Amino acid sequence: DELLKTALNRVMLYFNLDVGEIYLSEENQNLLSKILHQGETVPAMWTQNRFTLKESLIGKTARTGQPTQVSLPYQEDPFLLNEELTQAGIRRIACFPLTSRSEVLGVLSIATRQAEPVDAMDEQLLSSIASWVGTTIENSRLNIQGRRLAVLEERDRIGMDLHDGVIQSIYAVGLTLEHALLLLSEEPEQTRKRIDQSIEDLNSTIRDLRAFIMDMRPRHLYEEDLMDGLQRLVNEFRANTLLEGKLSGPSEGLEDLPDSHAIALFHICQEALANAAKHAQAKKVEILVWTTPDRVLMEVHDDGRGFDLHKVQLTLGHGISNMQTRARNVGGDLEITTEPNEGTTILVWMPYIQDSEPQEKAKP
Repeated sequence: DELLKTALNRVMLYFNLDVGEIYLSEENQNLLSKILHQGETVPAMWTQNRFTLKESLIGKTARTGQPTQVSLPYQEDPFLLNEELTQAGIRRIACFPLTSRSEVLGVLSIATRQAEPVDAMDEQLLSSIASWVGTTIENSRLNIQGRRLAVLEERDRIGMDLHDGVIQSIYAVGLTLEHALLLLSEEPEQTRKRIDQSIEDLNSTIRDLRAFIMDMRPRHLYEEDLMDGLQRLVNEFRANTLLEGKLSGPSEGLEDLPDSHAIALFHICQEALANAAKHAQAKKVEILVWTTPDRVLMEVHDDGRGFDLHKVQLTLGHGISNMQTRARNVGGDLEITTEPNEGTTILVWMPYIQDSEPQEKAKP
């Protein structure tokens, strides 16, 4: 909206116009609605704010895709044109299609007290500006559409994760309790075992749900040093997953570490903890930070089930790739040691110096 306001304002100043309005097509493409008016001469150029493709110069311009200009008084649309225009001394109206890729997205409508028609050069310039505005509108709409699609995809992913994980687990607990109810009078000991199992399964489901929520929450390195930020991550990890987490590292000596490096280590640790909570089935995670004369290193180790590195893309998505990208963007690297049923160790190192040319962006 601000971009359209600025564009219309500059057009009016450059061409010495009195009134300007922008109409945009709605989703069904058959209606155009006024979304912007500028100029104090009259409050509106037309008596209505929406037009079909068959109504007024607005509809005609959108329908034909060609600029249109008329002098006042204009007899073709006497009831649609605001009579205050003539009373205010407006002598000419022009409409230009807002186009993008041969599609009309809207109409730029202008009014002036000048009686002379817009000459060919000015008409071409106004048409070019209108085309640029149309392209800008299309890009904005595509951006909004992309964000909406991303939200829908994320909603579907969350729904699938909940359905395949938490909801199925709760459903299984319900079945177990129903069966225990049937055994209550005949086999009390078996009933007790089933209830105990249900309690254990519910606790496990709660841990899964907390880990799921933990992975969705954005985290940042706030006004704190690296070790304080890592400790906060560990504290949240313990609270949300009920797993054991431990951080060891220097209480000082990291003051000269560039912010970009500290942020990279923070996010790598965050990703590693999320993976441990979601995939590793670990009971304990240990984080160790240490330094050498020219490097800072961090190791994240869990005692979980491990995985096959050759199948990492299938098991952990792009999480590992993100960690590698973050390390390499600041001149470091990352190494993973893991085997099925042997836990996982992630070792990352990076220099103290600032790398001024990051290689690539981590995926969201």
